[in-house]
Amino acid sequence: MRLQITFPVSSCNRSQTLNRGFTLPEMLIALTIFLLLIGGVMAAHLFGLRMFQMTNNKLIVTQWSRQTIESLTDQIHGCYNVQVVNVATNGSLMTLLDGETRQGNGLLIYPTADTNNWVVYFVKLADQTFRRTDQAGNTVRLADSITNTLAFSAQDFSGNVLTNNDNSVIHLTLEFYDPETYLVSADSYKLETSVKQRVVPE
Repeated sequence: MRLQITFPVSSCNRSQTLNRGFTLPEMLIALTIFLLLIGGVMAAHLFGLRMFQMTNNKLIVTQWSRQTIESLTDQIHGCYNVQVVNVATNGSLMTLLDGETRQGNGLLIYPTADTNNWVVYFVKLADQTFRRTDQAGNTVRLADSITNTLAFSAQDFSGNVLTNNDNSVIHLTLEFYDPETYLVSADSYKLETSVKQRVVPE
């Protein structure tokens, strides 16, 4: 014969077990941990966005520099004649006289011996843009935020600026200013290159 004894469960203990929840300190601790976690995720996300914007801007500048300089270099290499000039605000070309320092905001390129066929690269001082135009009046805006005015100069092999066009090396200097934007602080860039004419007219 088996004897089984059952002890009754106190209704008071059962109700305390079923109705027990989080205390105020526990809620505050959990909320603090949750806010710290959300803050860390947001900080990491914003940092990633900022790094993406910075890298993207540099990649755009690098790609533009490669394409533009490659095109300009090819034109200078194979041109019939090239001269450093000044481009006035009204668009007129002002050539440099003999003995003047070969520095200016524009570069005049004659692809052939035909003087009616020409291309000009220049910095437009009014809006600080770098542009390309030709004899047909086709103007292309190549870059913005150019801060220097004397972008072109004719130099010798040592880097000294010449006063004539004899056996000169064309030196290009472009300084950019990138204003502050969302998540990206202001920055500046400088692009320099030197190109020598390969085809010397007879």
